[in-house]
Amino acid sequence: MFLPIGDTPNPPETPYANYLLIGANVAVFLLISLPLIGTPPDLHDPILTQYLRALGARGRIPVQDVLEQVSAYDLFIFRYGFRPAYPSLVTLFTSMFLHGGWMHLAGNMLFLWIFGDNVEQRLGRIAYLVAYLATGVVSVLFFASFVPDSPMPLVGASGAISGVLGCYYLWFPRNKVKVFVFLFPFIMNTFLMPARLVLGFYLLVDNLLPFLLTQGGGAGVAHGAHIGGFLAGLAVAFAVERLPGFWRLWQSNKAYRKTPEFTVDGPEIGVGDRIARWLGENDRHQAALLYETLKSKAERMGIGEEAALAVGDALLAAGEYDRALAVYRRFSVERPASPLLDRALLGAGKAMTHKPRCRTSAYQYFLAALDVAKAQGLAEEAKMHLRAIERGEE
Repeated sequence: MFLPIGDTPNPPETPYANYLLIGANVAVFLLISLPLIGTPPDLHDPILTQYLRALGARGRIPVQDVLEQVSAYDLFIFRYGFRPAYPSLVTLFTSMFLHGGWMHLAGNMLFLWIFGDNVEQRLGRIAYLVAYLATGVVSVLFFASFVPDSPMPLVGASGAISGVLGCYYLWFPRNKVKVFVFLFPFIMNTFLMPARLVLGFYLLVDNLLPFLLTQGGGAGVAHGAHIGGFLAGLAVAFAVERLPGFWRLWQSNKAYRKTPEFTVDGPEIGVGDRIARWLGENDRHQAALLYETLKSKAERMGIGEEAALAVGDALLAAGEYDRALAVYRRFSVERPASPLLDRALLGAGKAMTHKPRCRTSAYQYFLAALDVAKAQGLAEEAKMHLRAIERGEE
């Protein structure tokens, strides 16, 4: 058995939205599910007949058998769980807060407690709640697309929580997850494992393989919902990272088109030379605007590494943290073998520390900078920022 029991690092802020979701799920189970589990069904409830037919029952059924095998909670789930053959907007959301039992609830809430706080801190409370519900909806629809004629209800927060895991996978690759490994009598211990290894195992081994083996139908576990939620979470994280960049690039292009051309006597000079010239004349605004208009990797690679980082440094010094972060990120992605990669990662971490809810993400960049640091001074600076984050000072 492999059971995640925690992760590190964690943001110092209290994840109120995550606690709200955990509280809502537990409250629904304690106040609604638990009392109904021990309550016999109403034999006059018309949904009882629908439920028995969905189970495949035909003909006359002894009342005693019904009372022994069916509870009021079974009918409640049948009414408010999402049934692909009878889709409903209401059940699309209510199904996310219903669970089949204590173990189902406990497993889901454990994963939400471990991974939700970092994602909430990155998104903010309201956006986190919206993302949770949105990925939950996508997960349900993804599952339903493979069993569109199924009359059986789907319940559980697993799909929405898988969306949280998808965001975590993309945003916190350097985090560690505490995993309790119980392979009696050989191993009974806790290990720190890379987050992406743990979440990759969850996606591939726990869900994708069973999903393929059962041809999407599942065997009591909605693997399709887990996969759909995880993919939706990846999409949310990617969009949050990329779409603001597209907006800033459009704004930069618009602003650049309004600025006068830089001209010199003699032949026209290249973009790289223009940027270097503007930086040399301390006209960082013009240099940054021109750099941001470069639309392709090939164009950006034509700019010297020092000049590209100088643009990021200039934007960082000017308090343009989003724009500086975009420059550093592009540099680290497009020039992974550069001897100046450590500077780009350090700069990205610095920019992140000035953005709301990005402290944990900044921690990832400082760790990466420390890993590839070539100069002792840069390594010490990265360590200083890491210690400051751990103390909650940044």
